[in-house]
Amino acid sequence: MAKRVLVVDDAAFMRMMIKDILSKNGYDVVGEAENGAVAVEKFKELTPDLVTMDITMPEMDGIAAVKEIKALDSKAIIIMCSAMGQQSMVIDAIQAGARDFIVKPFQPDRVLEAVGKALE
Repeated sequence: MAKRVLVVDDAAFMRMMIKDILSKNGYDVVGEAENGAVAVEKFKELTPDLVTMDITMPEMDGIAAVKEIKALDSKAIIIMCSAMGQQSMVIDAIQAGARDFIVKPFQPDRVLEAVGKALE
């Protein structure tokens, strides 16, 4: 059975890119969210196997969302997506419970490697 993924990013274009990479490689993208607050609600509703999470978003950023999701489910698997130059935020995200991170602009191979490793 295909692993179920929730894609979180405030940019619709980025969500589409990740969704495209994952769908073409046998993952089932079960939902999308445009900010951390929506991500937490969708996580509760959809219980995905994995979440890809942008760091910088309006309303609730990715780090706050990781903390809330991990509070709901300590086994939640979350991969952060960050633009270049956000290293300190990536460290915060990993400390909050994220498994890995991928850097924008996305390289499909790197996305698949991170997702595959996280789900092992």
